[in-house]
Formats: sequence, C-alpha cells, structure tokens
Amino acid sequence: MQHSSMWVAFTVVVLAMLALDLGVFHRKAHTVRPREALIWSLVWVTLAGLFAVALWQLDGQQTAIEFTTGYVVELALSVDNLFVFLLLFSFFKVPDVLQHRVLFWGIIGALIMRAMMIGAGAVLLDRFHWIIYVFGAFLLFTGVRMLMQQDSEMEPEKNPVLKLVRRFVPVSDDFVADRFFTRAAWGPDGTWRLVATPLFVVLVLVETTDLVFAVDSIPAVFGVTRDPFVVYTSNVFAILGLRSMYFLLAAVVHRFWLLKPALSIVLMFVGVKMLTSAVYHMPTWISLVVIIATLGGAVVLSLRFPRAELPADAENSTDPTPVIRATTSPAP
Repeated sequence: MQHSSMWVAFTVVVLAMLALDLGVFHRKAHTVRPREALIWSLVWVTLAGLFAVALWQLDGQQTAIEFTTGYVVELALSVDNLFVFLLLFSFFKVPDVLQHRVLFWGIIGALIMRAMMIGAGAVLLDRFHWIIYVFGAFLLFTGVRMLMQQDSEMEPEKNPVLKLVRRFVPVSDDFVADRFFTRAAWGPDGTWRLVATPLFVVLVLVETTDLVFAVDSIPAVFGVTRDPFVVYTSNVFAILGLRSMYFLLAAVVHRFWLLKPALSIVLMFVGVKMLTSAVYHMPTWISLVVIIATLGGAVVLSLRFPRAELPADAENSTDPTPVIRATTSPAP
C-alpha cells in the first residue's frame, strides 16, 4: 500500500496525542488512577478502531483485517511486558508518581527501535523471500520454548544490561524528583559531575525489555502482512494502548494464568502459517478468528478456573511504598 498521506496523518495524530499526554495531562508527575488509565486506554483503542475503519475505506477490507490482526497479535504478545515492568518497578522501588514518566519515555525509544527493526525486516523479506521461513522457524521455536518455561522468573539483579550500566555509568542511590540525570559529588575527590539516577536505569531496562519482546512480536506480525505500514502502525497503536492499560492491569494481570500458554500457541500458529505459506495461503480473517478465540478462551478459562495459589509477590507488587532508595551503585 502506498499512502503517503496516511503516513503523515498517522504520524501527526500519534505525535499530537503524545504531546497532549505529557504536556497537558502529565505536566506534573502524579499517580495514575484507574479511572484515568481507563480513559486513556479507551482513547487508544478507539483511535486504533478508527484507523482500521480509515484503512477499510482507503485501501479495502483486506488491509483493515490485516491491521486488526496485527494489532491483536502485538497487543497480546506485549501483555508479557506488563509482568516485567511490574517486576522492575518493584525491584527498584519506583514511586507510583514516577512510573508514567518511565513508560512514556520508554514509548519514544520503542517507536524508534521498532521502526528500524520493521524497516530492516521489510527489506530482508523483499530481497530474500526465504527469510519468511527463518521467521517462521524462529516463532515456532520461541512458542515451544515459552510453553516449556512457564515457571521461569526474571531476576533483574542478574540482567547483563544492568551490570553494564552499573559498570560504565555513575548512578546515584536516590531518585531525584522526576529526573533521569542530576549533578552530584562523585568519587574519592568529591568532584561534581553529571550522574544518572535510578530512574534512568529503569528506563534503560524498560527499553531493552521492549527490544527483546519486539524480536518475537515483529516477525509474528510479518506473518500476518508484509506491508511495513500496517506492521508499524499496528505495533504503535498496540504498545501505546498497552502502556495506558498497565495502570489498569498491573494489579490483576497475574490472574490470567493461562494467557502465557495461549501466547505460546499463537506464536506456534503464526510460525506454522509462515512455514507453510508456499503451499497454503491462509486467509487473514481465519488467522484473526483463531488468535482471538485462543486468547479470549485463555482469559475466560483463567477467570473460570483460578489458580489455587497466587505468587505472594504478584499480590503485593502494586502496593504503594514510601521507600525511594534503590541500590544501583556505590554512593558518591
């Protein structure tokens, strides 16, 4: 699809909404309440729906269905991010009032990184058709691995990115208002210099987490459509909506215990679809129905048959904490 006007319209809408978010509604840092999170979530879902309608009118039903399917796939796969964000905020004891700032600036990095990854993926698929089978095999492998590692837990203190930041970047012990950097006396001689705050460390980890998850989700959306415009726009609407939904779902996402197996099934389904694309072209609407049925079924069954025991940290991870000290590096 070649619609330069759609690229312009999409970019203007997204940038305007982000400016409105940070410049007006979150000009002053505050705790995002469920009502506010619900409103923003509905705004982003509505915008995604209107965008799908616009695609239907301008480029036909097929493109609109591809966008919707890509949006659902990306939104579902990105739900896993919520668990990681929750763990990072808990581990670093990020105050509630600062969490939106981290997620907002994390979005900016995600938009740039995903644009580069999608552009590279589109070029590879255009020049080397066999790459689709590499993507398919990768998704199949990832889905199986996810299914086999249901109880694996992330340990932030062992994160290689965290170790790298600690080694090369001076980091203060305390949060300093909503700043990512501050000036402080550092080193044996007490020289004043620019140092990062723990908030910057969390931002870096959020960015790298999104990058890791994008490695799975972007090939999955390419399994639905080869149009980079549809892939990118569905990605953007999904991650923007999910960041707003974080403040709604963070306290209850652990209850959907069957969602992770369902996500692994979706990855394997898309992987098989890509591997068999040469012999059978599955209609996109069938993919959409299968994916929605799988994810919807997981949510319903999770609520119908709740776990007998829930992780203690999941139950308490969203409790407000007055502590704002995070051990990241030796104090200056």
